[in-house]
This record gives sequence, structure tokens and C-alpha cells, in this order.
Amino acid sequence: MKNFVEELKWRGMIQDIMPGTEEKLMEGPQAAYVGIDPTADSLHIGHLVSVMILKHFQRCGHKPIALVGGATGMIGDPSMKSAERNLLDEETLRHNVECIKAQLGRFLDFDSDAPNKAELVNNYDWMKDYTFINFIRDIGKHITVNYMMAKDSVKKRLSTESREGMSFTEFSYQLLQGYDFLWLYEHKGCVLQLGGSDQWGNITTGSELIRRILGKEAFAMTCPLIKKADGTKFGKTEKGNVWLSAELTSPYAFYQFWLNVSDEDAERYVKIFTMLPKEVIDAAIAEHREDPGRRVLQKILAKEITTMVHGEAEYNKAVDASNILFGKATRDALQNLDEKTFLEVFDGVPQFALPKDRLSAPILDLLAVDTQVFPSKGEARKMIQANGLSIDKEKFTDINGTLSENLLVNGKYVLVQKGKKNYYILRFE
Repeated sequence: MKNFVEELKWRGMIQDIMPGTEEKLMEGPQAAYVGIDPTADSLHIGHLVSVMILKHFQRCGHKPIALVGGATGMIGDPSMKSAERNLLDEETLRHNVECIKAQLGRFLDFDSDAPNKAELVNNYDWMKDYTFINFIRDIGKHITVNYMMAKDSVKKRLSTESREGMSFTEFSYQLLQGYDFLWLYEHKGCVLQLGGSDQWGNITTGSELIRRILGKEAFAMTCPLIKKADGTKFGKTEKGNVWLSAELTSPYAFYQFWLNVSDEDAERYVKIFTMLPKEVIDAAIAEHREDPGRRVLQKILAKEITTMVHGEAEYNKAVDASNILFGKATRDALQNLDEKTFLEVFDGVPQFALPKDRLSAPILDLLAVDTQVFPSKGEARKMIQANGLSIDKEKFTDINGTLSENLLVNGKYVLVQKGKKNYYILRFE
């Protein structure tokens, strides 16, 4: 058995841990679960810490259980939130659960014959037929209101900071989550619940419920909530969440997110979001500190996590796309970009819309009359003669030349580069 707690400690992935947890895990293979709220049909990188913890748990010889909260997702967890969330209908939740399961399959082994293969459960399955009367009789009587009121997530919502207060629906959330732990303990032999540090109150309610009803011991462990070095929220960009779904966040944008983290963040993230061993990470950190400009850590981080989430082929495409803007790249690499990635790579670059019949217009007219790439034909002529104009990443040297249809990227775009850094897009429609 590999020591799971020791592995997470050096990676900086433990915030709170119940006494006896490490000893229990060293007794032999155990089962643990993480709850995932299916409020969207994709996970985002805020979920990744918990998912990586499950991945480490499985690698250490234990059985990971991913609980998708089809029932609790209909209510909404009050932890660290200032307002009650919108409730989702059953059909939407079922769709979200299926999508999340597919994403989790990239991290966890669900399909092998290994005794510790991962399992996905949905608490809707055991909650849907549980009547309210039976629930408050069987479960509610074991946890006092005083106990529930003492939780930080409840106290925060009931404080003067929140004008809206807290509904009974949300107040009952910790009882429902506690029952999940009890159910998994009884039916799956699950002795440990894992989650973010904002879940500590809910998790310990579950272990307390197991103690009071079954007279058994169950354990809890949380990871720190990840923030950027500047204190701002991790995983948010100007465009919102960074999603694991390629439709919501392209592999290129995903790769760029990790490539652009700060040096300080990269040192923490490479331990949390990759499976690389300690000696490899320590060596990479030392190399990075010698020459931060090479961005060794960011490149390792971006490669490892993009490959894990999207696969090696998409990672290679993301690197090629990055090289188009920031390094040497060929026309072939440009032509291989799908439209979404092409537009993301050149986000903010000036665009000019032109009718398709202007494709064959003289290049000087195209760049200085039809568009404002150059202020005049004379300026355009000088740049071409000085070898300073590129079309689709290849030098264009004919001042009397024209463009052709085979230059169109995705059937409608031509990339114009003036000098080293000035890009323009001609869109022919």
C-alpha cells in the first residue's frame, strides 16, 4: 500500500484531516468518495482538485467513488454562497450526470477488472423513493438543530451579512449529504469522505451520523480551496469558468490558461494538477528558478493537464496553434486549425469583411483600399519590397500579385502579417 496521506501532504493538498484517517487507510484498501454537484453538463477546473485526489486515492490502491448529486443538486449547497441557487429539473440533471461521468473516465479507471476500480453513484437513486416522513423520523432525529446551526456555512448565511437568510431547503442540505455518507458506508463500505475545505461541516455531519446510528467510525479529509497568488479566484477568466468540455473551453484556450499562470502559482499547481513524482517536480522547480523566462514549469503543467483532459493529439494541436502566434509556424499548421481555435488564437486581431469576388483583386488594392491594413498603396509596396509582409505565415513578395482560393483558412479567412507582430484577418464571404 502506498501512503495516500503522505502523498497528498507533500503536494499541499490537505487542509483538514480527522484523527485516525491515515492509520485507517494503511490497514488495507478502503473506499472513499467525493461529491460532485451536477449543476452543469461539464466539470470545470475548480472541480479538478477533488478529482485529482480521487485519482491519487486509486493509484494508492484504494477504491474511489464519485457521487454525482442528482438529488442534492436539486436543492443546492449553502456552503460559502451568499444566495440560494436555481433548482434544476430531473431531465437536466440526468443529462448533466451522463456528461460528467464521461469526463471522470479520463481520470479514473471505471472499466478494468481491478478490485479497486472506480464507481460512479447518483444519490437520486436512493433518495427518490425516500418519503419526507421516513427521512425526518429515521435520520433527522439523530442530529440536533444546535449541531446544525454551529456549522460555519449555516452561521455565515444566518449572519447579518446576508439579508435573504436561509431557506429550510438549504438548511436540510447537510442532513442529506450526511445521509449519503451513511448510505455509502452501509452499502459500499465507504469509510472516508473527501472534498474541499468549504465542505468540512457537511462531511463531519456524515461521520457523526454514522457514529450515532451505527456506532461505527468514519473519517473526513478536505483539501484547501485553491486561489491564485494574488488572492483572486482560481479558474476564472474574463470569459468565465475554464471548463473541461472542449465545446465550452477549447483545448487551445485550456492549454493557454495553464501556460499563463504566474511562476508562484505554477510551483503549487504542478504538484496539485499533475501526477508527476516528487523528484521530477523538485527538479523542474529548481530548473525553473534558474531561468524563469523559459517558463519550464508552466510548459510542464500545461502539457500534463491538457493531455490528461483532452488527449495527446489535442495537446499537440494546442502547441501548434500557440506557435502560430508566438513562434515559427507553417502555412500547413495554420490550415489545420478549426475555425473556433483560429478565432481564439487571433482574438482581438482587426478583421475586415470582404465579398469573395475581391479575393482576386490586386494585393495593393486589397490591403490599402478595400481595407486599412496599410494607410496607402505606397506603404504597402514598401513593406512588400522589404520582405515584411506574410500571407498565411508565408512571405509575400509580389507587389503585383493576387490571392487565391487555396489560401483561405476554413474556407473564408486569410491571415495577413505586417512586420513581426501586427496581424490582420481578411474574411471573405
